[in-house]
Amino acid sequence: MTAPLDVLVIGAGPTGLALALQLRSYGTEFRIVDRSLDRARESRAPAIQPRTLEMLSAFGVTDELVDRGNAAVGLHLHLPRRVLHVPVFDVGCDDTPYPFLLFLAQSETEATLTAHLAARDVTVERGTELLHAEREGEYVTCRLRHRDGAEETMRARYVVGCDGAHSTVRSMAGIGFEGRAYPQTFLLADLEADGIEPGAAHTYMTAAGLLFFFPLGTPATWRMIAMRPPGAPGEEVTLDLLQRIADDWSPDQVTLRDPVWMTSFRIHNRGATHYRRGPFFLAGDAAHIHSPAGGQGMNTGIQDALNLGWKLAHVCRGAAPAELLETYEAERAPVGHGVRRLTDRAFTAGTSSHPALRLARTHLAPLGAPLLLRATGARARLFRTVSELGIHYRRGPLSVTGPHRPHRGPRAGDRLPDTPAGLQRGVAGPGYHLLLTGPGRHHPEDMPPGVRRDLLSVRHIGPRSPWPGITHALVRPDGYVGYLGRGADLAGLRAYLDRWLPVP
Repeated sequence: MTAPLDVLVIGAGPTGLALALQLRSYGTEFRIVDRSLDRARESRAPAIQPRTLEMLSAFGVTDELVDRGNAAVGLHLHLPRRVLHVPVFDVGCDDTPYPFLLFLAQSETEATLTAHLAARDVTVERGTELLHAEREGEYVTCRLRHRDGAEETMRARYVVGCDGAHSTVRSMAGIGFEGRAYPQTFLLADLEADGIEPGAAHTYMTAAGLLFFFPLGTPATWRMIAMRPPGAPGEEVTLDLLQRIADDWSPDQVTLRDPVWMTSFRIHNRGATHYRRGPFFLAGDAAHIHSPAGGQGMNTGIQDALNLGWKLAHVCRGAAPAELLETYEAERAPVGHGVRRLTDRAFTAGTSSHPALRLARTHLAPLGAPLLLRATGARARLFRTVSELGIHYRRGPLSVTGPHRPHRGPRAGDRLPDTPAGLQRGVAGPGYHLLLTGPGRHHPEDMPPGVRRDLLSVRHIGPRSPWPGITHALVRPDGYVGYLGRGADLAGLRAYLDRWLPVP
């Protein structure tokens, strides 16, 4: 039996690969395995949100993702009798360097992350399946089967299931997966489509349901998604069937050709009853699955991984107490629940056959949509939600504000906004960042003796705070504010560091 590892990652989709990138950045001892012989070749999840691009920028992969992808600049909403040109992220996203929705095939996302891992001497062990995992003392004993049929027994302190909706880790940990399946069946294809204006996403809203065309670029120009028509419940997915749907649901003369991939699928809305049980953790689709409305699924999974990764790394290296791991579910489960709730409402409104909702799609939407688009405040709030820039952990155990709460600026638990001082991009590692302001009143020497300088960088950002009333902010490795304070009193900050980043 080989020497014990810190972490065994099961599943090498985007969630598992993102977790591996972060663990590697800390030098954590881990392995990442996947029972599939190869990475995804289909496009699957086609969109990357601004917040995900921000968080991945710390690992040097975002620029390559942007170069490979298509930064959509707008949405064409095709309503009965009118077409609305909806700008995407033109409001509400002025504090991020990535104010756009990036369309990129999941296969390309996985290829990029895998290449960056390979450049850092991390090999994804494909064709390797988890057969059994059982906690024994301080380790989990795992039995793996490799592609040649050989079996291996190994041990790890923690096992993370990034292995999808049918998660083996979730089953072995005895964690429930509750929810329901929607009755509709959907058709998906990556293909060429003539007659559609390029450079934008297109949504056709009809009484029968929704039809989508997303600009992919590769492996085909367009991703088409549509609900299977009631008259073709068992029909094979063919180009002729897709063409009939485009003819019936789109008033445009759209010609489909050269399909790369066609399939049908059902949509579920389910969530794990817990994100952790002992040494077992769940992330991504293993923890939550839902409608693809809004392009949230893969992004939520990647952000699960980047919330968990630094916590595992700190605990494994003895830089944080084990209770830090308890904050993972406390912070991410509410996010997963919120995404499931939001996508369920959007999906039901867009696909339900209820007469009232059919009337809303065909008659009320053409009247109300222009008014909503002119309401920039409401649109900004919507875009902050969809882009995931609005995710916060204000009620989480890692979010603490000093005795005098500032009236403006970020709050403890908020994502640190991108500012001219460069306080957001690349902030996700290798540890905490303490941002200080003031004319020499606060200085690195003010910190407690022996503070973990290997995991805490201290930086002055000028004599005046960019946020009135805030003089010191402790930023977590994932870019969220842990502690906020004001004035010369650093006692609260010292107490926070003593609890979550103690000196050994």
